Amino acid sequence: MSIPFNIVQFFDIFARYNESVWPMQVILVVLALAAIVSLYIRQPFGGRLIAAVLTLLWAWMGIAYHFVFFTAINPAAWLFGAVFLAGAGWFALTGVLNGRMRFSPRGGAHGWAGWILILFALVVYPLLGLYFGHRYPAMPTFGLPCPTTIFTIGILMFAMPPVPRSVFIVPVLWAAVGSMAAFRLGVFQDMGLLAAGLVGVVAAIIAPSGPGRVLPGETARPAVR
Repeated sequence: MSIPFNIVQFFDIFARYNESVWPMQVILVVLALAAIVSLYIRQPFGGRLIAAVLTLLWAWMGIAYHFVFFTAINPAAWLFGAVFLAGAGWFALTGVLNGRMRFSPRGGAHGWAGWILILFALVVYPLLGLYFGHRYPAMPTFGLPCPTTIFTIGILMFAMPPVPRSVFIVPVLWAAVGSMAAFRLGVFQDMGLLAAGLVGVVAAIIAPSGPGRVLPGETARPAVR
């Protein structure tokens, strides 16, 4: 599948976005940190807070990035934006309104995978961008689709059963689509999307549907009350 833009155009979109929305990047990172803190807040209130953050992040990416900027070089961004808004709506419906998303700072494989992905999205991803020669503002920042998708899958690793498998659909789809940039456009830090996507697929497949079940080798720490 051909890409209707070149590397220069792609990074120019990042520059235009970053210069236009500053200091929103900082606010989005603060929201991500708030979601992490909410892991330790009494459920289901903490889960609603995390779902609200994910709703805001995915709505922001759909509108502020895809619709406003990315459509200038890629007509498919209209579709991407609509899918992101659908993901935002699903987080809002499932987690905020219906309260079906509960979280805990669990241990085991899920916990390790979650913390690694979160750390990668917020810290390692921008450092790798600098290492590969990308300089602000012409570089992807948190709040753009790829690092935010990695963060989203990371935070979903802490969702406690019963886990709505449907919340993984849009992040995993973008992990598949967005990872093409790692190979074709020189955004090598997006290789993390491949790992995140695989983690998301496995998590969705093995997600227990029964209430209160904890997978073998895992411990669910009680949320702070």
